[in-house]
Amino acid sequence: MFDENELLPISSLQHLLYCERQFALIHLEQLWCENQFTVEGEILHERVDIQHHESRRREKQEYSLNVRSLELGLIGICDLVEIRYGLDNRFESISPVEFKRGKTKPSNVDLVQLCAQALCLTEMLSFPIPSGQIYYLQEHRRSLIQLDADLVNETKKVIIRCREILASGVTPSASFETKKCNNCSLLDLCLPKQTCLSGQLVSQYVNDEIHKIRKED
Repeated sequence: MFDENELLPISSLQHLLYCERQFALIHLEQLWCENQFTVEGEILHERVDIQHHESRRREKQEYSLNVRSLELGLIGICDLVEIRYGLDNRFESISPVEFKRGKTKPSNVDLVQLCAQALCLTEMLSFPIPSGQIYYLQEHRRSLIQLDADLVNETKKVIIRCREILASGVTPSASFETKKCNNCSLLDLCLPKQTCLSGQLVSQYVNDEIHKIRKED
C-alpha cells in the first residue's frame, strides 16, 4: 500500500506512453509548457469537470469524481462516472467515461488512462468494472472499451515503468520523431533534434578517431 504523498497522477500514464522522456521532464524535472493541444484539452475538460451530479430513478451521473488507489499508488479525476442501481439499491453497473478532444488513436494510450480510472473505482467501491467509455470530440460519439485482462496487465506495467524512471532519477535520452515531437508541448524544452544531432556528431567523432588510430597502427 502506498502513502498519500507517493500517489502518481493517472495523467502521468499517458505522458509515459506518449514518450518516456516527456514523462521524466514533467514528473521528474518538473517542467511544463502549454501548446494548442494542451489548451484545447483543458478547455474541453473545463466544460465537463463541473462539480455536480445528476440522478434519474436508478441512474446517477457523477462529474469530476476524485478517485485513487492506495494499492496501485494512483490518484486522479474521472470526467464522468455513470452508476446504475438495481431494485435492491445495490450497484448494478459502474462505468467511467473519459472525454478527449481528438479522435480514436491507434495506440492504447487513452485506454490505459480509462483502465486506471476503473481500477481506482473498483478498489474504492469494491465493485468490478468490466468496461468504460471514451467520448472523442472530433467523432461526436462514445466508444465502448472492454477492460480485459490484457489491458489491465498493460496498465499495471505502465505504472511500474513510471515508478522505475522516478526511482532512477534519470531522464531518458531524446529520440526525434517528427510528428510526435512537433506536437509535443515540451518541444522547446526537450530539444530532441538538437540532442540527437549532438549525439550523432559525438558518435561520428569517436568512430573517426578510432579509425585514425587503427590506420596509424
